[in-house]
Amino acid sequence: MFRRSLFAVVLLASCAVAAGPPLTTVQDVLYKADGTRFNGTVSIRWSGFEAIDTSNIAPQIVTVKVIDGNLRVQLVPTTTSTPPVFYSVTYNSDGRVQFEETWAVPSSSHPLRVRDVRTVANLTSAGNVTVSTPVLQSDVVGLIADLGARPLKGPAYAAGRVALVSPLGSLESVSGSPTDCVRVDGSSGPCGGQAPSFVDADAPAGILDGSNTSFMLSALPDPASSLALYRNGLLQKIGSDFGLSGRTIAFVSGAAPEAGDTLLASYRLTPSDSVPGSSPTYLAPQLLCSGAGSGVTGTAFVSIGSCSIPTGLLIAGDRVEIRADFDHQGSTSGYSIEIRWGATTVLHRDAAASDALVSTRADAGILTSSSQLSFQSWGTALSFVAGVGSASDAFAAGITIDFQAKLTQAGETVNLRSYSVVRIP
Repeated sequence: MFRRSLFAVVLLASCAVAAGPPLTTVQDVLYKADGTRFNGTVSIRWSGFEAIDTSNIAPQIVTVKVIDGNLRVQLVPTTTSTPPVFYSVTYNSDGRVQFEETWAVPSSSHPLRVRDVRTVANLTSAGNVTVSTPVLQSDVVGLIADLGARPLKGPAYAAGRVALVSPLGSLESVSGSPTDCVRVDGSSGPCGGQAPSFVDADAPAGILDGSNTSFMLSALPDPASSLALYRNGLLQKIGSDFGLSGRTIAFVSGAAPEAGDTLLASYRLTPSDSVPGSSPTYLAPQLLCSGAGSGVTGTAFVSIGSCSIPTGLLIAGDRVEIRADFDHQGSTSGYSIEIRWGATTVLHRDAAASDALVSTRADAGILTSSSQLSFQSWGTALSFVAGVGSASDAFAAGITIDFQAKLTQAGETVNLRSYSVVRIP
């Protein structure tokens, strides 16, 4: 009885030793790129390691035949081995090596396909031993320097916004409204609002009599070389035809403009004149608009002339002078005229048929955020009237001065004969 028990213990121990380490089956059908099945051999090589059940796996290589694309092999799992290793797999066909890849085999009770075990590893060889090692930053030439030079996210970094570089060199995000514009220093603010940065068709002030050589520009050219001065349409050359000192033009001796000549100048302004929200430093009155308007023959108010003042031109302390002359052609119909400052009516007069001519004068004193308005008007038979008022129209964003008229009875005509708008700084 004792001998039979001893034999059973020895038999069980022998079976346990013979059982070997656990295995994972890799089974798949291999194809070539042209769709035909792969035929050849697959060589699988590994370094020594200890399986999960502490079985000692010696370094070796095994070759498996692949017939009609069918691959089946059983391997000890390596994802749980000590140390973790990889299988180096070489595919041979038509008498030469076709390609190589690396497998990491996990524990599995059911067959795995090649795609389940295929992996990428950095393999180094030492004798017959192949081990996996991590890639260090120092192993890549220049990587540490490049990582040190890259900008880092700052605490104010946010996705979906314009990025700026902070004084510390980190990436931050610009704050502000989605409709704002971003400046080069990273600040943001409303777009637009730029004051004019140049002057066109400026008529220098001075007497045209053939002897006067000194004329004054409305603003200071900056740079001085930006000044283009035309005399009767011909470009004058600085240094040869005239000299410039500040705003003063001095023609050379013997080249004084004659009576009836036309002088026009164009130039850029000083940088301070172009700051958003400010007005160019015009030191003399500036003619903004002038000309003859049109006429009206109907009984509804229509615009027969207008002057649009651009954004940023007017600032507090300026004054705008408005002059307009009307005439009436006919003898039976009365008529009405109006001058409008934006949406505000500065002047309204109802004239009789006998008023062949009507003259008007209006002024707008520019305050911080509003304007003080005044007017005078009279006609052939129309009595003299003056008045004063105010307007809250937003002139900083630009404003339009509109001249309107209508008839009491259709068929006759009211004309805007002439008008002018002058800005006085």
